[in-house]
Amino acid sequence: MFEVAELTHQISDQDYAEPIVALRTELLMVQQQLKTLDFPVLILISGVDGGGKGELIHALNEWLDARYMHTEAFDQPSDEEQERPKFWRFIRALPPKGQIGIFVGSWYSEPISKRVSGHLKDGAFERALNDINALEKLLTDDGGLIIKCWLHLKKSIQKKRLKALAANPDTQWQVTHKDAHHIKHYDDFIDTAEAVLTRTSTVHSPWLIVDGSDGNYARLTVGQHILNRIHRHIQQRARQQTLPEAAEPDLNLYQQSLLDALDLSLSLKKSDYQDKLAFYQTQLGQLSRKAKARQHSILLVFEGWDAAGKGGAIRRLTYAMDPRLYRVIPIAAPTDEERAQHYLWRFWRHLPRAGKMTIYDRSWYGRVLVERVEKLASNEEWQRAYAEIVDFERALTDHGITILKFWLHIDKDEQLKRFQAREKIPYKQFKITDEDYRNRDKWDDYKAAVNEMIARTSTHSAPWIMVEGNDKRHARIKVLETVCAALTRQLG
Repeated sequence: MFEVAELTHQISDQDYAEPIVALRTELLMVQQQLKTLDFPVLILISGVDGGGKGELIHALNEWLDARYMHTEAFDQPSDEEQERPKFWRFIRALPPKGQIGIFVGSWYSEPISKRVSGHLKDGAFERALNDINALEKLLTDDGGLIIKCWLHLKKSIQKKRLKALAANPDTQWQVTHKDAHHIKHYDDFIDTAEAVLTRTSTVHSPWLIVDGSDGNYARLTVGQHILNRIHRHIQQRARQQTLPEAAEPDLNLYQQSLLDALDLSLSLKKSDYQDKLAFYQTQLGQLSRKAKARQHSILLVFEGWDAAGKGGAIRRLTYAMDPRLYRVIPIAAPTDEERAQHYLWRFWRHLPRAGKMTIYDRSWYGRVLVERVEKLASNEEWQRAYAEIVDFERALTDHGITILKFWLHIDKDEQLKRFQAREKIPYKQFKITDEDYRNRDKWDDYKAAVNEMIARTSTHSAPWIMVEGNDKRHARIKVLETVCAALTRQLG
């Protein structure tokens, strides 16, 4: 794979001067065009130690308008980053639409390093590469452009370059004990890099392998590649927007539903409710402290019909816990900042640290519910979202996070009663809007969307719990009992 990159490529300063001026001009022009477009550009710079990554990144920052790009350098993860799933720190740093981001070190660094050191065996290595491919497909399916560049040096040149850097007082800081270790394991490193690049050079995000022995050649080659990829992506996006939209599936496909099978007559007497409420809240308080001590994270998702009782159920949970141990994230329409990112970005941001709980009052399932029914997402966008959501939740559970997803279900008559009751109570009137009544007119469409959502995203590690909600007391106790049972299984 690296044979071509080990051929001698040299460009004199004189031959470099003229084309680089033209390239810089064109890059600035396409960057200005990019500001008006609906996709981000992410440039990953990787390669061997001493391959010239720093010089290349410095040149890109010099050539481009710094107001519309940012560079992120990733080293060993911090304590905060280690407490979240592995992609958390990268996703938070993704560039918004219309801008360019450069990652120095990326999601490739850890799998390569651990594989070379022997800490990542065959199965785990393969899973890591599959996860990377899935992440990159997630970003490119949403319109993003990923440009991956690998700067290569053959062994003899790498040794010579690192020796020169170490001998110069101004650059010796760049050479670390890790670099010396890598030189000793150069062949293992190259074998691993070849396996990684082979498995992750895909149609939507291919690798460019560049000889890094001559800085002029590397900068000119990578700069031209970036320019060409952005131009092609702009053309492809324009063509895609002229294609007919994907067909919408039959809404009756999941009409034989779990919702219809729920017994909405289930109820609790007030006296029984008070006893059970006190019991489970006490238990939850103890379990949440135990989860903190064990550094075990919990994520709860609440979805349901308007006025189904999500807020009431959440309040009964949080009443039992130390406020320092949880966060409630209410989800509304995305902000401008959130719209400029992948739809899952804003949910990644709020993932709990070790030992904490995050409660989402509505969630990423808006993509396959309100965005589907209200035509806020294209058919293609929400149809692929089921697999994206399952992969997202699997990344969280693989990290050890407990996920419970609650659908609070009421019938249409009960919803109307609650709407009318809210209108009569001054401090609840703000909860009722014209939109709530308008959504009732689309009850059947939402019901079909809910059925499909549950059927396609309820997994063993992140199940949907259906809550019969016509009786609020029954619903609240079922939620509390379910959370306590799940934490008891997890914590022992």
